[in-house]
Amino acid sequence: MPAKRQEPTSHVHSPAMEDYLEQIHNLIESKGYARVVDIAQNLGISQASVTNMIQKLDAEGYLIYERYRGVVLTEEGRKIGREIARRHEVLTRLLSSFGLDAESVHHDVEGMEHHISRQTLEVLTLLMEELEGNPELLKKLKRKLKNTAAPE
Repeated sequence: MPAKRQEPTSHVHSPAMEDYLEQIHNLIESKGYARVVDIAQNLGISQASVTNMIQKLDAEGYLIYERYRGVVLTEEGRKIGREIARRHEVLTRLLSSFGLDAESVHHDVEGMEHHISRQTLEVLTLLMEELEGNPELLKKLKRKLKNTAAPE
């Protein structure tokens, strides 16, 4: 019989922990499972580094890791993974709608997604939804942005 899982020890998460939980969440959503090799490939780091963090997240109660079997998120791990994935999606859609290049959007979102409050995310979500529903306003804002970016 497996040992009883420990509840998460704190609600303070490092950006690295959040990145792992987001990646695991996304892998489970898309493939139905998450393996160390897939996490390492998606994050561009070694399998040994992934295993170390996975073991830490397991010990802290965010996931369950069994060697050679993969990773399963606990309820708290799923909650954090979903939250970070949502932040990532909203920020990416909002910035992409202005025609920013994909590399800049990716880089900026990776930094912002860990430092944005729930309240601010709701404001940005509202703005994104309004812009997606009002193409004329989006065009107007893009023109203004283009004019402010032009050298004087």
